[in-house]
Amino acid sequence: MISFIIRRMGQLVLLLLGISFIVFMSMHIAPGDPATIIGGPTAKESDLEAIREDLGLNKPVFVQYVDYLKGILQGDFGYSYQNSQPVGEAIATRLPNTIKLAVSSMIVAIIIGLIAGMISAMKQNSWLDVTSTTFALVGVSIPNFWLGAMLILVFAVNLQWLPVSGLSEPFYTMDGMKQLVLPSITLGTASAAIIARMSRSSMLEVVKSDYIRTAKAKGVKHKTVIWVHALRNALIPVITVVGINFGALLGGTIITEQVFAINGIGRLMIDAIAARDFPMVQATVLLVASIFVIINLIVDIIYVKVDPRISYE
Repeated sequence: MISFIIRRMGQLVLLLLGISFIVFMSMHIAPGDPATIIGGPTAKESDLEAIREDLGLNKPVFVQYVDYLKGILQGDFGYSYQNSQPVGEAIATRLPNTIKLAVSSMIVAIIIGLIAGMISAMKQNSWLDVTSTTFALVGVSIPNFWLGAMLILVFAVNLQWLPVSGLSEPFYTMDGMKQLVLPSITLGTASAAIIARMSRSSMLEVVKSDYIRTAKAKGVKHKTVIWVHALRNALIPVITVVGINFGALLGGTIITEQVFAINGIGRLMIDAIAARDFPMVQATVLLVASIFVIINLIVDIIYVKVDPRISYE
């Protein structure tokens, strides 16, 4: 296991290096000049040249990339072109909101998805199965921006049950939890639908296995067969889906953060792209990619704990 983790960490470094190169080059190839945006429409050519000199934009692209990598190794992600704020400081301010939103959305998705999928599998071809399957289809199809707007209209505007004011309160307080309800449902619905479909199909496949029939033939209680023998083995593909979806949630918070006015990484990334803020875009994309890869590593480790038949030795 240790050797496997070391190999994966080495692959992680190479992968992030490739991602940083692609993002860096993409930002420089795309049309637009950060100096023009910073200087404004009234800036003279001499002013623009001074800005490029100050930011190092007049150096060859590969030299800029090497300088960027040196800064990362020293923990320096540069300064924002928009407000001269350190990039690391800006990310540290907004990252907790994005993590709170992604984690709470994943919790909602796992609870709803597993319950719906298990009930659907145990009551195959019943009205519960049809209801669960319909929910999964609708959940995948509904766009986040529409669902978020409808939830705000119904629960915040008409009924006034829940607030819509970003994530200004600590998540462990009652007000903080209330602020998380609508964004979490909005972001987690699609993932819940995917988890429900995967858990249903996985459970249906497992309950037809020989060892499940053997357990039933030995007189093991139905609940024990399902929750001890079947569920643990059915979780393997579900864990994969959960890991992939959690990484996707971190990158998919952009729309939800815009709808609910949440000051997170998604909004920061969009603003940085619009302003051609190279350091901010590169750092946020690299951060999301790093979290995504680390989550996949954690999922691989969980595999071994859930299913002893899997070994990385």
